[in-house]
Amino acid sequence: MKWSLRVGRFAGIDVYVHVTFLMILGFLGLANWFATRNLASVVDGLLFFLALFLCVVLHEYGHALTARRYGIKTKDITLLPIGGVARLESLPKEPIKELWIAVAGPAVNVVIAGLLAVWLTVGQHWHSVGQLSPTQGHFAERLLAANLILIIFNLLPAFPMDGGRVLRAFLALRMDYARATNIAAVLGQGIALIFGFIGLFINPLLILIALFVWIGAGQEASMAQMRSSLAGVSVERAMMTDFRSLGPNDSLARAVDLVLSGSQADFPVVDDGRLVGVLTRADLVAALAKGSPATAVSQVMKRDLPVLSPDDSLEDSIARGKALEVPVIPVVANGRLVGLLTMENVSEYVLIQNALREFRSVS
Repeated sequence: MKWSLRVGRFAGIDVYVHVTFLMILGFLGLANWFATRNLASVVDGLLFFLALFLCVVLHEYGHALTARRYGIKTKDITLLPIGGVARLESLPKEPIKELWIAVAGPAVNVVIAGLLAVWLTVGQHWHSVGQLSPTQGHFAERLLAANLILIIFNLLPAFPMDGGRVLRAFLALRMDYARATNIAAVLGQGIALIFGFIGLFINPLLILIALFVWIGAGQEASMAQMRSSLAGVSVERAMMTDFRSLGPNDSLARAVDLVLSGSQADFPVVDDGRLVGVLTRADLVAALAKGSPATAVSQVMKRDLPVLSPDDSLEDSIARGKALEVPVIPVVANGRLVGLLTMENVSEYVLIQNALREFRSVS
């Protein structure tokens, strides 16, 4: 994710902090200082905020490590002001696996809350609940209350919270995955409307949460629709077959001419009919900024991109491309380049299939 700083790698997963998270940290410190003029209070507030987000990181590791048990890798975990995001390379195809992955995050918060409750009981540190606030009350008691709030919030049956995925998994055990997602998404957007309405009268923060939930539910429904459209489809159905290619000895100036004369942005590099690399638009622009347009394509092209077969699963191939973060994947048959797979072409394929499906349902 852009504007993120890497803070470490734990259990084989990189953890990042978005710069806005640091800005919020600074803002809270200043706000606490102006409110109390007490350095100890400022330090306590910042430590509580950091401890809370440590709980959020552990929550995301609950998702990530459970997904790893099912053979699904996690790209990274990023801390944002609104919480954490664990980017899984793919979604599980079996609803029961998605259920356990979704539940694992809140389960971590349940464990943390339980341990804090035991510690507070043994040490007899319990105080009146009425005395609790983000800045007042026993540190562990405040952290326990925050974890309970995280559990409740995350289990709301609305995307992109864990509760929305739990609901979708339960529904998918009994019906089509796309239909289950649509039901969960509609329910989530209904909850977003309620949050937004309440936020108009009580707390504007609820309006931001409502917007977050509304957008997340819509995106999840779109992804499910795409997944349904791609089920059982081969790469050959959606690959681009009308494309231009470059030779390894062509200049970058030649690549610029091809970009400006058409809509193609990434070019396969072919030598005597054999694929030897791919020149992406990003690499072309970066090379032009550093060198001469006369530079040979062979000095800039990528040589280690994955290669697909026309018979490969389109759904799995897209997941593979996203995991590797590549804009285009060459398709090769019998040693020769026969097509290119791009997200633009896949999106066009999905749009056309959805339009045909609607036409058939009406007629």
